[in-house]
Amino acid sequence: MERTSKLQNQTVEKNTSGLINGLIGVLIFSGSLPATRVAVLEFEPVFLTVARATIAGVLALCMLWLFKEKRPARHQMLPLVIVALGVVVGFPLLTALALQYVTSAHSIVFVGMLPLATAAFGVLRGGERPRPAFWFFSVLGSLLVVGFAVSQGLTASPAGDILMLLAILACGLGYAEGAKLSKTLGGWQVISWALVVSLPIVAPLTWWLTPSSFSGISAPAWWSLAYVSLFSMLIGFVFWYRGLAQGGIAAVGQLQLLQPFFGLALAATLLHEQVSLGMLGVTVAVILCVVGARRFAR
Repeated sequence: MERTSKLQNQTVEKNTSGLINGLIGVLIFSGSLPATRVAVLEFEPVFLTVARATIAGVLALCMLWLFKEKRPARHQMLPLVIVALGVVVGFPLLTALALQYVTSAHSIVFVGMLPLATAAFGVLRGGERPRPAFWFFSVLGSLLVVGFAVSQGLTASPAGDILMLLAILACGLGYAEGAKLSKTLGGWQVISWALVVSLPIVAPLTWWLTPSSFSGISAPAWWSLAYVSLFSMLIGFVFWYRGLAQGGIAAVGQLQLLQPFFGLALAATLLHEQVSLGMLGVTVAVILCVVGARRFAR
């Protein structure tokens, strides 16, 4: 009896820790699309993608060397390549291309679909089997986010929409694959090795695509490049993959429903943009969906 109670307490602590780590990751990721939008106005999208991956990759290589981490096993290399294709190259490149056609606000529609994509790939790649009620709350939460975004009077761009949809699929696959690998390799080690695996490709491309002059690049663009390189590409994933591994891909993945609203909150705080009562109401409803989805995730 005591052993069962102890195991239950350990499970609760692990799930709680997973939610906290996942929430920190979501908060960090919330600034990614606005920062990418600022950067892509002055940096070419492909250069921005490979440059951020190179900067983060060099830092990751230093971390792995400093902590004397063992190299991944042979059977872990393919999952690492999938993670790299999904979140190191795929999502950053596709969103950078998409944000040439749509605003960062418009991308809220697609970020709202990311939890569903992550959960679906979690079922396909991670072996998770959420209960039917989980899917109900997941779809409802996604529809609330999409409905709120559409109600803001967003304009559509077919090219931008297609690129964002592909970005969400790539990101969902990278999240699920990385979470599965984190259970054996470790949270920060997964994103670090995925970045290192990408270095032989992204580093030469960065050198080749480097503009002849940076004289016209503004300070906000440089700060945005620094943010997406250090926080979006590395630090955010340290918390995110750890959270997914601890609390489950399906359950913790639903925290992504809050990401658009965190982004709007940051805009209100830093840019002094108005936050409507409608946004607050939808945010509360989405939080309730996250709670409901988490309850039926396992």
